[in-house]
Amino acid sequence: MELSTQHVKSLIVSTLDADKAEDIVCIDLREKSSVTDMMIVASGRSQRHVSALADHILRTLKKEGLGKVAVEGMPACDWVLIDAGDVILHLFRPEVREFYKLEKMWSVEAISADGEF
Repeated sequence: MELSTQHVKSLIVSTLDADKAEDIVCIDLREKSSVTDMMIVASGRSQRHVSALADHILRTLKKEGLGKVAVEGMPACDWVLIDAGDVILHLFRPEVREFYKLEKMWSVEAISADGEF
């Protein structure tokens, strides 16, 4: 079953919101990356919270027919990546998210010293 990018995004964001994820950010990557269309970044309050968020997202996606979802980082739960194809989710503990500043890297255009993009 093929789910639209918008549907997968909505499922993930609503699940994160219901489970009290913090600082949920969605970044449209259609014009920036050939790998994925949408990146979602969110924080959990602790390793246990990140683990619970990831588990609930995986169960929700499977229930909707997306059983082939790649996951990395579950053992430590400092940073969990869930690759649902056109939507990639990064779940962080707050201090790990602050260290990597992933959303800043993707959402701000880099300008070279001569002012060119």
